[in-house]
Amino acid sequence: MKILLNPAYVPDIASFSVIAQHEVCWEMEDNFQKQTYRNRAYICNDLGRHMLSIPIRHVGGSQGRQKYKDVKLENTYQWQRQHWRTLQTAYRTSPFFEFYEDEIAPLYERPYEYLLDFNLLSIQTVCDCLQLDMPEEKTVTYETTPVSMVDGRFLVNAKKKLDFAPETYTQVFSDRNSFVANTSILDLLFNEGTNALSYLKAQDLSFLNA
Repeated sequence: MKILLNPAYVPDIASFSVIAQHEVCWEMEDNFQKQTYRNRAYICNDLGRHMLSIPIRHVGGSQGRQKYKDVKLENTYQWQRQHWRTLQTAYRTSPFFEFYEDEIAPLYERPYEYLLDFNLLSIQTVCDCLQLDMPEEKTVTYETTPVSMVDGRFLVNAKKKLDFAPETYTQVFSDRNSFVANTSILDLLFNEGTNALSYLKAQDLSFLNA
């Protein structure tokens, strides 16, 4: 069964569970929408759930809507430096941060031009850490209602409440916060390390209704 997904920024555990359990095709032809996981991700720090947001260059006026693949990153603001420092602060005491640090750090060491390209690279990087094949298939036209794939594009919607109850695992600040479910894959990777792929393959994906 093939699932159609939007490439998100270091996607959440629900999305990566789909990647681990199914064939995936990437949506390349949709319009950019605000307040989605296209340019935000959630991690855990000492205060609990914390958002990382990527600034983008906004277009307006007569240009109207913008294709996701045309959205450019706003690199005048040092968001990469901020994100990496935040990840270091949140996860440097986690069991596997040092194990994966050299693989993840390059995402934050040089500027990139397009949000979609950066997101695909973030997914490729995590797939490499998980020893999981990166899905290569991409759409060439936009379909409102896909006929040959299960539509999983709703997973990129940060406002949609997802019926997903992932198994708990020990998070860095579990001594002071309750379990924070369905964060970025980085939280699982840094805390569970080599067990992360088995964890992803074991999650219930009934939210796909497939």
